[in-house]
Amino acid sequence: MVEQISIKAALSSNKAQKMAEFFSFLGDANRLRILSLLAEKELCVGDLAAALEMSESAVSHQLRNLRVMRLVGYRKQGRRVFYRLHDSHVLYIYQAVAEHLDEKDE
Repeated sequence: MVEQISIKAALSSNKAQKMAEFFSFLGDANRLRILSLLAEKELCVGDLAAALEMSESAVSHQLRNLRVMRLVGYRKQGRRVFYRLHDSHVLYIYQAVAEHLDEKDE
């Protein structure tokens, strides 16, 4: 008996383009550094800036971009704004790539 292999259709051009833009957006080292900290806990701009040795303005700019791409969310507590990863999908993407890069070639 011959086993039939099911082949899924390729991504649509539209979805492939959106995914390419998404991965291109993640191709920024500072954005990835911000995500690495937010993967651990929520932080305010000042804490992120200090940990990354960046200006608060530069961190705020990156956070705005990350919010537009729905990679981070935020909550306000008084005058402070705390940022976190948007959802578990973002954490999974971050962890999967980090683990993949840590693997040794066999």
